[in-house]
Amino acid sequence: MKFFKDRIKIWILTACVAAAAVSMISLPVFASKETEEAIQKAREEKQQIEDAAENTQGQIDSMTNTRGDLQTQLGNLNTELSAIGENLEDLEQQIQDKKQEIAQTEEELNAAIARQEEQYQGMKKRIQFLYERGQTVYLELFMKSRSLSSYLNRSEYVEQLSAYDRMTLERYIALKEEVEAKKAQLEEEKEELDSLQMQAQEEHGRVSGLVSSTAGSIAAYSDQISAAEAVAEDLKNQLDAKNSELKALEEKLAEERRLEALSRQSVWRNISDVVFTEDDRYLLANLIYCEAGNQPYEGQVAVGAVVINRVLSGAFPSTIPGVIYQHNQFEPAMTGRLALALSRNDATPACYAAADAAMAGQTTVSDCIFFRTPIPQVTPRYVIGGHIFY
Repeated sequence: MKFFKDRIKIWILTACVAAAAVSMISLPVFASKETEEAIQKAREEKQQIEDAAENTQGQIDSMTNTRGDLQTQLGNLNTELSAIGENLEDLEQQIQDKKQEIAQTEEELNAAIARQEEQYQGMKKRIQFLYERGQTVYLELFMKSRSLSSYLNRSEYVEQLSAYDRMTLERYIALKEEVEAKKAQLEEEKEELDSLQMQAQEEHGRVSGLVSSTAGSIAAYSDQISAAEAVAEDLKNQLDAKNSELKALEEKLAEERRLEALSRQSVWRNISDVVFTEDDRYLLANLIYCEAGNQPYEGQVAVGAVVINRVLSGAFPSTIPGVIYQHNQFEPAMTGRLALALSRNDATPACYAAADAAMAGQTTVSDCIFFRTPIPQVTPRYVIGGHIFY
């Protein structure tokens, strides 16, 4: 028993090293036709990724151009907004100046009215005096005058005073009308300035709204561009992975063709010339468990026969461990499932019986050296359970 436990440890270590050394491909190597189909499919998928990447880059370019246009528009709007702000400041200053001018005019008007009010009151008294005394005023002037010249002087004075009063009244009326007209004009100019200010404020609000919405659009486009760039980066990674997959498939196809050609040209050994050990039996039974543990007994024998056929063919290693752990051949050997099965001896009695039958030269699939789950691209020689053999 200690011998078998040591051998199990060696197999587990060998399996782990093999699993770390090979690329992670989920299925064992198959015939060239299937690999060619896989290459064609990978190329189509690569083209789809390239088309998606090109489309995404086109979207990025378009959104970047749109964002650039919006940024230019935003710059123009900010310039316009600055000009409107300056215009508002200028209008505000003009309005303040106009208010001061109106206030000064009102002061001038009030002062003129006060002066004229004094003159008006004096004039009213004189007019009242003349109205009440009538023509007697001239008689009194005559009677009180010492001479004709004195009378004429006094009469002329009265006439001059009357003319002055008329002139003062006319000037008063004219000045009042002038000041009122000037005040009305200033009020009208102020209303125009207020109207211009209101329009400028409305325009300022409109442009401010455009600046805000444009900045929001730029931010939204930046987010969309970032998202699209993330998609583009993901597509680039997918494309890199697909290129790696294509390269691996092409290398695999070349290897399959090499093996197929070598298998056809090689001389197969007779099974009686091969000596199998208990370690071989233990390893083969657990591989059968991993690959066909859920298949009928006939299918389990078939999997064992594929391994033995490879041992007998000159195109593959000449031992069961060499065949099972050959690079990129059996998925359980690469992923560690076989190592886990070996550590626990998961193989069932049926798996051991199938291993014994295969090592004894029994086969249900003739000289087939490949098997897998069915796919349309492969025409099988045998179909047993859930596997095809060819």
